[in-house]
Amino acid sequence: MRTPRLPAVPAAKGSIRIVGATVIDGTGAEPRVADVEIVDGEIAAIGVSAAATRADTTIEADGLFLTPGLIDTHVHLTMPNDSTDEQDRLKFMEEHAFATAESMRLTLEAGVTAARDLAGLTPGYRKAVAAGLIPGPRMHVAITMLSPTGGHADPVHANGARSLYEDFEAIASVGVVDTDDEVVKAIRTLVRTGADVIKICTTGGIGSPEDSPEDLGIPEHHVRLMVEELARRGGRPIAAHAQGHEGALAAVRGGVASLEHGYEMSDELIAEMLARGTILVPTLSTLSLTPDPAKKPPQVVAKKLEWQVRGRDSARRAIEAGVPVAMGTDAGIHPHGRNAAEIGHLVDAGMTPLQALHSCTMQSARLLGLADHLGSVEPGKLADLVLWDVDPLSAPHSLSDAAHARVVMQSGTARKDPDRLTA
Repeated sequence: MRTPRLPAVPAAKGSIRIVGATVIDGTGAEPRVADVEIVDGEIAAIGVSAAATRADTTIEADGLFLTPGLIDTHVHLTMPNDSTDEQDRLKFMEEHAFATAESMRLTLEAGVTAARDLAGLTPGYRKAVAAGLIPGPRMHVAITMLSPTGGHADPVHANGARSLYEDFEAIASVGVVDTDDEVVKAIRTLVRTGADVIKICTTGGIGSPEDSPEDLGIPEHHVRLMVEELARRGGRPIAAHAQGHEGALAAVRGGVASLEHGYEMSDELIAEMLARGTILVPTLSTLSLTPDPAKKPPQVVAKKLEWQVRGRDSARRAIEAGVPVAMGTDAGIHPHGRNAAEIGHLVDAGMTPLQALHSCTMQSARLLGLADHLGSVEPGKLADLVLWDVDPLSAPHSLSDAAHARVVMQSGTARKDPDRLTA
């Protein structure tokens, strides 16, 4: 089985000591005040006296709250905030690239130190972050998403017009698959191009004018075929866009690693997910947005209002049943830079703040296969950390404001330190 790629970022050299912070370590343990020692980008010790060793850099963190970096497993970084189709249509490719880099910066400065882009981002952005050319989360990328003709990933509209995003797709022709041969070729092409995860659509979507969440997309036998083909190439996880029940059940039975959205959860589906260990990424941040009738067709607005009720109830029932949940905001639909809003939405759905933070850190690291390196504040892990100036456990909804993420680190390198806490 292929070991999941650990996306690199430039690491800090030398020693750093964070002094006096309240540590909420992401494991589910209760918070404690402790010093944290970082050496060459890794967490070396927790609870060591500040006087025990001399550090090259000291961060005075009294009154601040230290958590692992958040891991958003469902973003679309090529969809900039406040952009319109007409604006995007007039952009040069380099303008599109710089707008994407800005989305990545906003995401990182919101406390998200690793993310999974589920259609749009190419491996070039992952490499640019690793080389230190642009600031951004550590990236896993799907590159594009797959569906049948007429499905959620089909860029052709009813009148034959094509979606604008196709102009910026690295391999746009791969997205529509109807036969076994097309499925196999798409998987091979995505693996060749550098995909870390395969994104498929087993249902239609709320935001699609020509299909609906109840509509079936990629069938179960094609999901199984993808799993088999990926196994022959070292293995990669599959993330399934699945909003309605039947398509979600097909995805889970076919062997996907994660169910994205899951807005219609039956007892049968919950039981299947528990039996197979399938992780739910409920994307409550985007579910909670009410579309602007001036910008969206009326049928899309009506669908969203109906499915908000179903989706919230489904998330509550899945959480109550113990389905493992990871963080996903669908940012791009939801504003970039407000990713931590998902923590508050998970609390509203029935989690304790400690459980919600665990889902957005350690559980998300497990979904990406990176839990040996990320997701908790523990010795031996990479120092991807956030210092907040509000308590995530008593005020989880306030984290949606990125200003509360005072310091954001990746491998000990401060990517955001507006108040110069380091000395």
